[in-house]
Amino acid sequence: MSEFRHLRHHAGASGDTVHLLQLTDTHLEREFGGKLLGMDTDHSLQAVISQAARERPQVDALLGTGDMSNHGSLEAYRRLKSYFAQLCGQQFWLPGNHDDRSLMALVDDAGVLLSNDIRIGAWQLVLLDSQIPGRVGGRLGPGQLALLRAALDEGAAAGLYSLVCLHHQPVAIGSRWLDRQMVADADEFFATLAGYPRVRGILWGHIHQQVDREWQGRRLMASPSTCVQFAPGSDNFKADAAAPGYRWLELHSDGRIDSGISRVEDQHFEVDLESGGYL
Repeated sequence: MSEFRHLRHHAGASGDTVHLLQLTDTHLEREFGGKLLGMDTDHSLQAVISQAARERPQVDALLGTGDMSNHGSLEAYRRLKSYFAQLCGQQFWLPGNHDDRSLMALVDDAGVLLSNDIRIGAWQLVLLDSQIPGRVGGRLGPGQLALLRAALDEGAAAGLYSLVCLHHQPVAIGSRWLDRQMVADADEFFATLAGYPRVRGILWGHIHQQVDREWQGRRLMASPSTCVQFAPGSDNFKADAAAPGYRWLELHSDGRIDSGISRVEDQHFEVDLESGGYL
């Protein structure tokens, strides 16, 4: 299957430190101005991009970590690519449960957008596909785990540090409804990572909220959506009034990761807090 091919890309960095932005769960609709739980997802994404442009003028690569379109539409992916280009010429995507990977590939004119092994400075970014077509929850499966091992073997041989990215959360986050959707083979995923000490961070989307933890000395990071947020610690689906945002990451040449969250501060966003879901 094409998604299991090892697609390596060498990206340029502006200095010793690699500056990344993660914009995730954009949920763009087919039509411009479409809404999710009452929120215009084009507008919220553009507000996030405007704030990121002010706060983070130096960006080496932009990561879109899934659910980029709410219903996997080609029109949404075309708009998304042009929006992201406002921040950085180097952008890389991976699919979430709402996405259509084959349509994502149609906007990948240069053949690098869906790369899964990106070499940039002293770092390797490994982008994995945790999508189970037709299902909300995630799983990597033998093909993606084999791709992970092959990429990390090559990265270690090249003396690179690694950041591993995926859509679904590989750890429970304390929200019962979301934890039913986590990576089904997370134990195998972490067993693989344990053998590669140069993996310094794991980054994901899907949960529409911030997580910053540590596992065996590696950073575990999740990020807010650029649109609707989910309430932490909820047993059932619950939207949150927190503002849209993004994550910035600085990957240093000695293997350190600095990272933080920024949320839009100067705008009010409508959201239906009483909704029981949107699938």
